[in-house]
Amino acid sequence: MKRSLFLIVAVMMPVASALAAKPCEELKTEIAAKMDAKGVKNYVLEIVADDQAGDKKVVGSCDGGTKKIVYSKAQETQPDASK
Repeated sequence: MKRSLFLIVAVMMPVASALAAKPCEELKTEIAAKMDAKGVKNYVLEIVADDQAGDKKVVGSCDGGTKKIVYSKAQETQPDASK
């Protein structure tokens, strides 16, 4: 029983750490490409510290889980009416 549990843990650890250990810029680029392919417009992806995500929508975790990638809708700029 202990041996089976050890084998399961030994196999799963590299998989879990590989998913969370991806560099943030690489993951941000991959997420942006997927969003662009789905036709999402006017968005901002930001890399923030894990404790800085707040109530923003988290779309990824990177650098070993120490940082998050958050999504927000881009602020549309209004043309200057005084011109």
